[in-house]
Amino acid sequence: MYDDRNFKGRGMRENKNNNRNYQEKTIVEKVPIILDNDNYVEQAEKVILSLIKKNGKDGILTTSQIRKLLSMLSDMYTKVKHTRSDKLDREALIRIQYFKLHTIYEAGRENGEKSTPVKDFIEEAQLIEQIDDIKSDKNKLILFCHYMEALVAYRKYHGGRDE
Repeated sequence: MYDDRNFKGRGMRENKNNNRNYQEKTIVEKVPIILDNDNYVEQAEKVILSLIKKNGKDGILTTSQIRKLLSMLSDMYTKVKHTRSDKLDREALIRIQYFKLHTIYEAGRENGEKSTPVKDFIEEAQLIEQIDDIKSDKNKLILFCHYMEALVAYRKYHGGRDE
């Protein structure tokens, strides 16, 4: 189902080739979230406030749901933080890909539901794009972990349902 607020275009238009009306819609691309050490906290708050504005406090994911994602990162963060190299080793790269897979799975579990708080969160926070941006950069992984922690903090701070 398409939501007209997420699209730009002129709506119905006559196709002169076959004289049928068709819906012309163009997807509005989100502005990419570019994280750095100076803005990740502010970006996290914007994501949570945007979700609350769109879905209400009770329509965003629960603290348990977001902490489940964060818990997968905590062990990885600890191991990577204490390595000397600025490049991630093979094990870390495999764990990042597993985290990405798990994140996509959690979003997909909601398919067919009226409310999709986890999927909305993943899309609004641009988690998949952020994961892809890590590549093999240790500092980007650490920044991503901090971003996730900030998302959890603002989710808790701004309230909503706790389960």
